[in-house]
Amino acid sequence: MRADAHARDPLAIRLDDLRSVSALTGGEVTVAHVPFLAQVSLRLEPALADRAPFPLPLEPNTAWEDGPRAALWLGPDEWLVLGPPHSGPAIAVELETALDGMHRSVVDLSANRVAIELGGPGRSDLLSKGCPIDVHPLAWTAGMCAQTLLAKTQVILHERAESTGLLVRTSFAHYLVDWLLAASAG
Repeated sequence: MRADAHARDPLAIRLDDLRSVSALTGGEVTVAHVPFLAQVSLRLEPALADRAPFPLPLEPNTAWEDGPRAALWLGPDEWLVLGPPHSGPAIAVELETALDGMHRSVVDLSANRVAIELGGPGRSDLLSKGCPIDVHPLAWTAGMCAQTLLAKTQVILHERAESTGLLVRTSFAHYLVDWLLAASAG
């Protein structure tokens, strides 16, 4: 039996609500849920970043991405590594192996947050209704990431060319879905 065989998706019962954002915004915003997205925390001295098995961005609030794998800069010595669903343990082993003998912390946080993808040309307008940072496309561009608040809830934003990744703690996920619905309707 797989270790994740009993995992439950916290937003499984809200998928219709997420899909309704598109109708509420006249198709300007789409919302998709990415269940069980791998999320691995890495703490490492920045001078050792080149020893990681993939690039770790050293510039604040930037992200490296290659296909389903991404590394988000969260602090001077902290990154969040994202990967395909259920791949957290494999990413942790990959990091531990590559960084063997170095002072580091590698923790699989996949169950800590749920992942939502916002798409469409109106996504920055929707986010700006509840986010204190400037998410206008002239200031907030692909390859950026930030820890911030959205509707008074801690989130991590990850901007891509066609979408904005939104990571929110599992305990606030339903609240954030409710906010997305209200913000889309208003």
